Amino acid sequence: MYIFLIIMHSLIPITMLGFGTLWKKYPPRSINWVYGYRTKMSMKSKETWGFAHAYHAKVWFYNGIILLIISLIVILLFRKNYEKISRWIIYIQLAVMMLSIIPTEIALRKNLIKMVN
Repeated sequence: MYIFLIIMHSLIPITMLGFGTLWKKYPPRSINWVYGYRTKMSMKSKETWGFAHAYHAKVWFYNGIILLIISLIVILLFRKNYEKISRWIIYIQLAVMMLSIIPTEIALRKNLIKMVN
């Protein structure tokens, strides 16, 4: 059960690492409604689409590394009480995953202002 929990708590950070690496090397070529970092701001033009993926790839990659390390350390430290803590680890990982949109959108707005001027 403990090994299963370690694997499950690694899925979100590994997903972030994987997509961060994938979008850095091979971002989606065209604006689409199926795959990629899809927000109103990122889908305005080809330039914003490319910038959003390059920036969000970095954010997810580094957040994924940090989350993976912290999650594994917390699971190892609280080995006896892992059932109580496991739900909170998932909630925090999901929050970090969703909140990573904020710095990307801020950077997109700043980049869009530079492109207009």
